Amino acid sequence: MGDGPKRQGGRPLPPPPRGPPGPPPPPPRPRAEPVDREKTCPLLLRVFTKEGSHHTMEDFAVRGKEPDEEVQIYTWKDATLRELTELVKEVVKPARRKHAKLSFAFVFPDKNGRFKVQEVGKTLAYGNGRFDDGKALAELGFEIGDYLDVAIL
Repeated sequence: MGDGPKRQGGRPLPPPPRGPPGPPPPPPRPRAEPVDREKTCPLLLRVFTKEGSHHTMEDFAVRGKEPDEEVQIYTWKDATLRELTELVKEVVKPARRKHAKLSFAFVFPDKNGRFKVQEVGKTLAYGNGRFDDGKALAELGFEIGDYLDVAIL
């Protein structure tokens, strides 16, 4: 074989990056402060569910004519997506399917007043903690008045 240095196995190291260093990564979102649920009034969360996909911006375009598939939940900003998954499963039968995946999106007005649908996390109906189960509304950027859109996939 060759007379050069022998490789000890594995892949060779990639070359060092070229050029100036990029911007530093954004700081991690702070964990949601736990809410004293005995002393703090819950908020009303309007949850819209749909099988197969999320609702569109146009579905929320006219105030008072939101989609019919609505569930109203009283909760707190420290509620996790796992907690919300369990509440949705109580009232939305397709969410109880063994292999159902729930995709969560916030619905909120943009700077022009049009509603925007922004996906924020996923869970499995019968979760194993692999997805976004432990993420709280507050740490995902939820603001009181936002709607929650849940696609059941």
